[in-house]
Amino acid sequence: MKQTISTWRHVFKIDPDRNVDDAALEAICLSGTDAVMIGGSSGVTYDNTVELLSRVRQFEVPCVLEVSSLEAVVPGFDLYMIPMVLNTKHPDWLIGHHARAAHKYSYLIPWEQLIPEGYIILNPDCTAAAVSEANAALTESEAAAYAEIADKLLHLPIVYVEYSGMFGNLDLVSAVYRSLSGSQLFYGGGIKDADSARLAAAVCDTIVVGNALYSDLKQALSTVAAVKPSRV
Repeated sequence: MKQTISTWRHVFKIDPDRNVDDAALEAICLSGTDAVMIGGSSGVTYDNTVELLSRVRQFEVPCVLEVSSLEAVVPGFDLYMIPMVLNTKHPDWLIGHHARAAHKYSYLIPWEQLIPEGYIILNPDCTAAAVSEANAALTESEAAAYAEIADKLLHLPIVYVEYSGMFGNLDLVSAVYRSLSGSQLFYGGGIKDADSARLAAAVCDTIVVGNALYSDLKQALSTVAAVKPSRV
């Protein structure tokens, strides 16, 4: 599974704290997306995570958990994505919570299934920025510097530029992309239709589409074919 991440161009992210009916979930899982990511910044519990996983498991699409709370970690996912917020003002969100998890649960952790993500959160008004105390006011060169540390010093497999809730500054995303030589660049934020998907996909390796699933499912589904033409 780790080897296949490098081929991902498109991921749908579903929040277990938000409602998605069976018909919508089936359309998402059969859309041709490369993976379904389950995760959210708030309201994520063991119960709503395991319930959503059981529904997604009716389909063959790879399903990964983005871990935001130890209490919501559920066995049975293909991979576990572990965010490390690079531009946080508090070390807990870079390494502190992770170290406490290892100290308490090391013997239970499926280390071979963990994929660390170096997050750069750039929407100051989003929940993730508030919770992680992220310094979202980065310039292009500052964001690229964070990415270079993740790539060349920490050797993280994924750098994730997150504009959650808004379409980002693609010049900045492009600068981050150019700074990377080994890490795969994920981009999330404001992708709502085929046009915005194509624009974002031009400056990253993998786009993540989330909020649009709840505001306009048809347009959200169109993002798959926009970046994976073989699906047309």
